[in-house]
Amino acid sequence: MTEITFDRVNTVPHPKLELRLLHPKYWCVWLGFGLLALLVNVLPYGALRRIGFLIGDLARRLLKRRVHVARTNLSLCFPSYSDEIIEQWVKQNFQNAGMALMETGFAWFWPSWRIHAHTDSFGKEELLQQQQRQRGVLIICGHFFHLEMTARIFSTFAPGYGVYRPHSNPAYEFIQHWGRTRNGNQLVDRKDIKSMIKVLKSGERLWYLPDHDYGPNGSVFAPFFGIQASTVAGPGVLMKLTGCAVVSAVSMRQEDTYILEVDPDFSQQIPPNPIGAATVINRRLEAMIMKGVTQWMWLHKRFKTTPPGIECRY
Repeated sequence: MTEITFDRVNTVPHPKLELRLLHPKYWCVWLGFGLLALLVNVLPYGALRRIGFLIGDLARRLLKRRVHVARTNLSLCFPSYSDEIIEQWVKQNFQNAGMALMETGFAWFWPSWRIHAHTDSFGKEELLQQQQRQRGVLIICGHFFHLEMTARIFSTFAPGYGVYRPHSNPAYEFIQHWGRTRNGNQLVDRKDIKSMIKVLKSGERLWYLPDHDYGPNGSVFAPFFGIQASTVAGPGVLMKLTGCAVVSAVSMRQEDTYILEVDPDFSQQIPPNPIGAATVINRRLEAMIMKGVTQWMWLHKRFKTTPPGIECRY
């Protein structure tokens, strides 16, 4: 098979460990992550889950605005469910948000043997087959609270490129970049469309998360749980420009195991027009969310951008 080469992808370089990062104003960041690394490697999983849920319960009592956002989102998307169920989901959603801190520690600081002990995966053959064909794969994921664990699981059999936004705190950015790339994954800047195209044209894998409201620029309105939601048009554009495969992938936490499911290529189901493409992809996102409703990030203002004539929902 003839090897196809492309220009080098411009990955986000790892920040340098400079003396300025040791300034006292960053000590809380270093101390916090140091404590997290210690906790996740010393305590058993059950204890870590209880700590995560307690953090989430505390956040729910303090972050009233985010409680309102989560309650509003769930009520809009599940209008037939009772107030009691919605409130239970809000509580569980915050518990999972607190658990996200622990799960970030798992993904960044756990050794590989412990990752394997707490994960399982289905459908990964799809990605490996596309790699043999030298065909790029656009992996549609969602903002689930354990997203860092999903990326770490991928790194064990099919590392790829993540769309990345650097953190404004340089010490946090140093640790975050290290945590996300230390096991083989790489990062491209979220504004670097050219590099995203290169990744897919060179037969690699690119993770894309189109389930948040990023405003009207570069977006279209498409149904999301029956509501016209501002949806990025990027996935359809990337598929059209590169001819890549498109798969949806999600991991769900069940007890102490993270189960990753990769669905078959559905690029043939995606229409060439932006609204049609966004509609199909939103349906995939809905199916992923329904596998674990309270593990998705309902705290985000998913419907903050509204069609003309619709008032702010928050």
